[in-house]
Amino acid sequence: MDFVEIAVNVLASTVRLTIPLLFTALAGLYSERAGIFDIGLEGKMLASAFAAASLAFVTGSPWLGLLGGVAVSVALSAVHGFASITNKGNQIVSGVAINFVASGLTAVLGQAWFSQGGRTPQLANAARFDPIVLPGAEALRGVPVLGPIYAGLISGHNILTYLAFLAVPFSWWVLYRTRFGLRLRAVGENPAAVDTAGISVVWLRYRAVICAGIFCGFAGTYLSIAQSAAFIKEMSAGKGYIALAALIFAKWRPVPVMFACLLFGFLDAVAIRLQGTPVPFVGEVPVQIFQALPYVLTVILLAGFIGTARPPKAGGVPYTKER
Repeated sequence: MDFVEIAVNVLASTVRLTIPLLFTALAGLYSERAGIFDIGLEGKMLASAFAAASLAFVTGSPWLGLLGGVAVSVALSAVHGFASITNKGNQIVSGVAINFVASGLTAVLGQAWFSQGGRTPQLANAARFDPIVLPGAEALRGVPVLGPIYAGLISGHNILTYLAFLAVPFSWWVLYRTRFGLRLRAVGENPAAVDTAGISVVWLRYRAVICAGIFCGFAGTYLSIAQSAAFIKEMSAGKGYIALAALIFAKWRPVPVMFACLLFGFLDAVAIRLQGTPVPFVGEVPVQIFQALPYVLTVILLAGFIGTARPPKAGGVPYTKER
């Protein structure tokens, strides 16, 4: 295998590993730009993965699985909104509670419904999102350099992969070129000014957490019925927290969020590629070290390269309307 093929394989793996991070980071972008910190991204992704795999298995339709995953994630977002917006509770505590509930409930329901140790049955190909071969991919496959890049890196991904990258310019347009985006960013910086203008702070923030629920639903669905063919207990594996790290690393901006997620996806892909590969002067390194490598590098990047990251001024602060 030559260098181009190895590079294309690593980059294709990077793309696949980036998608759940990208969807989840965009979810946090909407929520936190509106002033609602969402530690519960991990739990919503996990719950939506379970719902999507369960519904896809029962119905045989990946689209109904996607609908179920989004619905469950939005429901958990509404719970988070009710606790932190309506009742002005602590947003961190609410998010952590969602993570605990999702972690326990998915395992319990998985065992109760399917009796497979907390996982769902293997999905048939018809119940998953299949890879899409773009026009001309097979014809160009034999062309040096261009062929492997187009056929192996750009083509051959499922529809959720392409939707994730399309969601980046869409989110940029929504946040910076629409009235809703302007108000959403304003409510995260100065909710009192938004309220003075006659705009409901509560409704704006609820819409932001609903947007976050939708994106988390796509992330969880991708994990269980696009990247995999079943739900596995704790399959989110901390990706929600890495997505939060990417969001902070990108300083709450859509396009840098995409590049940050690609960076973390690349670190994960390289770690997977290095597993079982002998290291000069050391020999074969235990696989656990490579598995921990992306998380360690995430901490190093955040600690040493992020600079000053200022969250929205009203982030994490419940708004009380002045009388």
